[in-house]
Amino acid sequence: MKIAVLGAGAWGTALAISLAAQHDVRLWTRNPAQLAEMSKDRSNLRYLPGFDFPETLRIALMLEDALDQADLALIVVPTAGLRQVARQMAELGANVPLLWACKGFEAGTARLPHQVVAEELGGKLRCGVLSGPSFAQEVAKGLPTALTLASHDESFAHATALQLHSPRLRVYSSTDVVGVEIGAAVKNVMAIAAGISDGMGYGYNARAALITRGLAEISRLGTAMGGRPETFMGLAGAGDLILTCTGDLSRNRTVGLRLARGQKLETILAELGHVAEGVHTAGEVLHLAESMNVDMPITRAVCQVLFEGVPPGRAVEELLNREPKAE
Repeated sequence: MKIAVLGAGAWGTALAISLAAQHDVRLWTRNPAQLAEMSKDRSNLRYLPGFDFPETLRIALMLEDALDQADLALIVVPTAGLRQVARQMAELGANVPLLWACKGFEAGTARLPHQVVAEELGGKLRCGVLSGPSFAQEVAKGLPTALTLASHDESFAHATALQLHSPRLRVYSSTDVVGVEIGAAVKNVMAIAAGISDGMGYGYNARAALITRGLAEISRLGTAMGGRPETFMGLAGAGDLILTCTGDLSRNRTVGLRLARGQKLETILAELGHVAEGVHTAGEVLHLAESMNVDMPITRAVCQVLFEGVPPGRAVEELLNREPKAE
């Protein structure tokens, strides 16, 4: 299968490396300097150093070249860039089946990725979301990983999952697009909270409680928006949440850890070198939850730390001092 991977950050590069073992893959970057560097080094030293490109992996600067005769396009950019890439595809008249691997709500609109794609490319395109517990470095290394591919089109989800599936990159199909996208977005907010808890030295018990109650928040919002409860117990829900809240490779957990040490958010983001989607998603999630009357106290505490100047210790204490109630 000919696959166009659109976006040469860490995750896009890792997927391109992994998929190139079985498919004809073109990796697209809009940055001429990055194209020159990757072509020269045959690796992505900027975002995913230490992993050589397979000989079969090709790099493209022009979007139309990446999409030429492609059987599948996979958009792997931060959520903030999804609309622009989708719009460029629409301007080219591209009608290729599409997946996206973006995790978050669009800032300012609170749109989920599938809503952004529908607005830019129409609702008839065969498309879906690819998500689940996955660090780019481990996928590029060929370590076992399991993902969920969700589409409103069940036959497309099943057939495409089979085509992408391999022993080291296992892909399961679903039709719960909303549930998968909600799990992918909100777990990043919970990872910031987990990082704060760990950074404050509250221990493993507190982290386990936070993850569990965080999953409850994700499920409440997700089901209110039409997601299925079982999705939040699967790879795109509990699986992704556990990985992001506990793994040392998690960008969002790193943000929380450094906030707990007293570092300024602006400094953390400037030094991180990658997008931490939870920072941009937290405010949208809280606004959406409040508009739907969904109780999300952990999300509220994270927003207080990120945007209101509340010290991390005080935000955690307020959570701990909440009135007990039935689980």
